[in-house]
Amino acid sequence: MTSKTTGSVPPDNLTPQQTMPKINKVTREDITASLKAGFSDFLARPVMSGFFGLFYAVFGCLLVWVLIWLGKIWMIIPAIVGFPLVAPFAAAGLYEMSRRLQKGEGFGWSDILTVMANQRKREMGWMAFVTLFIFWVWVYQIRLWLAIILQKASFSDFDGFLNIVFFTPQGWAFLAIGTCVGAFLSAVLFSVTVIAMPLLLDREINFVSAMLTSIRVVTENPVVMLCWAAIISVTMLLSLVPAFLGLIFTLPILGHTTWHLYQRAVAPAEG
Repeated sequence: MTSKTTGSVPPDNLTPQQTMPKINKVTREDITASLKAGFSDFLARPVMSGFFGLFYAVFGCLLVWVLIWLGKIWMIIPAIVGFPLVAPFAAAGLYEMSRRLQKGEGFGWSDILTVMANQRKREMGWMAFVTLFIFWVWVYQIRLWLAIILQKASFSDFDGFLNIVFFTPQGWAFLAIGTCVGAFLSAVLFSVTVIAMPLLLDREINFVSAMLTSIRVVTENPVVMLCWAAIISVTMLLSLVPAFLGLIFTLPILGHTTWHLYQRAVAPAEG
């Protein structure tokens, strides 16, 4: 059954380029159907899909190694937990794969990589800036709370850091505050990117309109989109153990699924 669009009708004086996309009512059945379609896309091109997950996993391992090498022990946990925040941008190639599979178009490595490279000439670059900026805020708010709450603690090694964080009252306070602030930042980033990223790849639209459309989808479908956010969060965090290897499978499936959920959440462009 086709979903009915919601939201106000744009004024008549707007040009087609300025018209905000109409959004649909999203249900739990849409998430289920999108997950099935995303898994089907993964099975259709498992090697190419898995490549994006492998690249993301390797980058995560290198990030942890660099932090250890630099002696930034305190940054390992916030980096690991916050690392999935940039996943929507990393999934751009997966969106393009799903788009072509949906249309029955053939494609190879060069086709997908070329589309990804061309995004730097479009609005996707601004969305990358927004994503990385929020990730930067995430890391430095952790540093702030470390300085305030654990100012007298010494982090000579990773085991010592874990012991302080998980087995001392000050560490529990740090975890509680960091979790609350992190949950807020994650909610903000999810709201502005979950639909905006595939929308920018699919249509010629400015990144502000794409973010506003994404926010409207979340605010007008809060329960369903909260469920989707929870699925993403739990799946991505579980995929980090061991050594980010689970991301080889979960990132591609979630990326493909996000494309299909976008297709259900945003009405087709007129004309």
